Amino acid sequence: MNGARVSNLFSLLVALVFFVGCNDSQSVRNASSPGVVPNAAAAPAAGSPTEFLATGPIVVENELDLQATRDGVVSQILADVGTHARKGTLLAQLDDRQITADRDAATAKVKSVEADVQSWEYDTLALQADLDRAEAMSKANLITKEALDHARYKVQQDKFEVEREKQNLVHSQQTLKSLNLEMDKTRILAPFDGVVARRYVRQGQRVAPGDRLFWITSVAPLRLRFTLPERFVGRLGAGKQLVVTSAGSSQESHARVISVSPVVDPASGTIEVVAELVDPPSDLRPGMTATAHLQEPR
Repeated sequence: MNGARVSNLFSLLVALVFFVGCNDSQSVRNASSPGVVPNAAAAPAAGSPTEFLATGPIVVENELDLQATRDGVVSQILADVGTHARKGTLLAQLDDRQITADRDAATAKVKSVEADVQSWEYDTLALQADLDRAEAMSKANLITKEALDHARYKVQQDKFEVEREKQNLVHSQQTLKSLNLEMDKTRILAPFDGVVARRYVRQGQRVAPGDRLFWITSVAPLRLRFTLPERFVGRLGAGKQLVVTSAGSSQESHARVISVSPVVDPASGTIEVVAELVDPPSDLRPGMTATAHLQEPR
């Protein structure tokens, strides 16, 4: 009876070993079969494009702080924050009463010297006529040589007087021009079409040269300035179309590259790119941050 049980156990062990061996062989064959990857996701094709995001500020070409160019007291303020101004629009006025009086005096001086020049020119013509008569009389031996020389010296003297008065006229005209320039400095004008973003002065305030008066900025065209790694060198040129997004706008925008730096910044290893937005949405403003979407170079 014990021998029968031992024989049955031995048969069961042989069958178990055979079953395990068959399963291992099948696993080895499956693993070695080409093209079979159990439970693996499909890998992306080699060289497929990957999106690269570059972030930068939205800027405009024209924006600056208007500064005073002469001493004065602000007598009028004609623009405030949010004022849209065309180029040449008067934004503020400095007290110009003293400079106006000086300019009027210089204008009168110019007119006076102009009259003096004409007077000396006519006097020279009269002396020239006297000289012509003296030369005719000298040929007829009616006057002495000394009298003829005297007439010649008078003509020459008047010619020098005319030249002196002409130089006085130039001096007076330049003085008037200088005062007109000083007058222009009392009128604070918009240097380009734009909007007043800040006002730094108040009416009645005294300003000195260099003091900030207004910050004015244009509102179009909007441009995105950003940097790219040096691997983009030669891969992006003017005219390239880009997709632009911004957290400050709910709409996607498009932009066109207008300039790419020809050199790499050695400190950061990047190139600067400027792209101009095409028909940007109305909720985009200068100073906002936007993101350009590009494809990684292959």
